[in-house]
Amino acid sequence: QVQLVESGGGLVQAGDSLRLSCAISGRTFDPYRVGWFRHAPGKEREFVSGISSDGRRLFYGDSVKGRFTISSVNTKNTMVHLQMNLLKPKDAAVYYCAATLTQSVADVRNEKAYDYWGPGTQVTVTS
Repeated sequence: QVQLVESGGGLVQAGDSLRLSCAISGRTFDPYRVGWFRHAPGKEREFVSGISSDGRRLFYGDSVKGRFTISSVNTKNTMVHLQMNLLKPKDAAVYYCAATLTQSVADVRNEKAYDYWGPGTQVTVTS
């Protein structure tokens, strides 16, 4: 059984940084494509960032480009970080990590293209 767990959320002020982590356990002999999504109250869930299964391609939502960085610490992408700098109040949301064994990146921004999800971690940014 594949399990994802996010960590690193918290309460920060605008301009501060946070690093979220996503740990994947269970089936770990194949590489995952991993994505980060966020969901704020009253809004639709939004794609934040993604990394291809081979780790060579990185993807970002327009609202976080230049401020957020996704990275993986191993070739299977079973520990993925999301470094968030220059946080803004509009970045406040529950952040979810998602994963799939699909190698294609054609639908990396589509939440329906992921098979496994973590419970989420809250990020709050005060002005």
